[in-house]
Amino acid sequence: MTVNMTKGQAISLQKTDGGSLNAVRMGLGWQAAPRRGLFGTRTREVDLDASAVLFADKQPVDVVFFRHLVSDDGSVKHTGDNLVGGVGQGGDDEAILVDLARVPVHIDQIVFTVNSFTGQTFQEVQNAFCRLVDETNGEELARYTLAGGGAYTAQIMAKVHRTGPGWTMTALGTPANGRTFQDLMPAILPHL
Repeated sequence: MTVNMTKGQAISLQKTDGGSLNAVRMGLGWQAAPRRGLFGTRTREVDLDASAVLFADKQPVDVVFFRHLVSDDGSVKHTGDNLVGGVGQGGDDEAILVDLARVPVHIDQIVFTVNSFTGQTFQEVQNAFCRLVDETNGEELARYTLAGGGAYTAQIMAKVHRTGPGWTMTALGTPANGRTFQDLMPAILPHL
């Protein structure tokens, strides 16, 4: 059963039977918003990029994004760059797989971001979302709809962080500006 998350909401990644999730997918989907022009409505492609920044004690130690598809330890993998969005028609346009059981013990948080590499704002995006899926059975666990319409080029979407022996996901949904994850670091740090 999917939990429709709100900004700031956290959910445990413990299974109802007491076990822990082993592998999850953070999916990102979006569509370009139609724009009115002199000759009617048209759509301009929007290139959003999903990234995962791995932190140890509030220090970035690794990142997974379209130019570095696999974390150095192999526990986090990006499925590849999508330059236009809307391909999945409600499905994931980009996805990052996290093998929670293989994440090194010193990594305590993984922050997921989305940014417009081409610098277009979220005013040009519609139906944007991130979702967490149990990779072992394909069940959607949580979905967070990214608020559109803003004059910003990025969002700090969510984070997965250790809580005791397990993990918790927190929806962040913080607007930011930047074309790359490096540009977003000042906006990420307050959420650690």
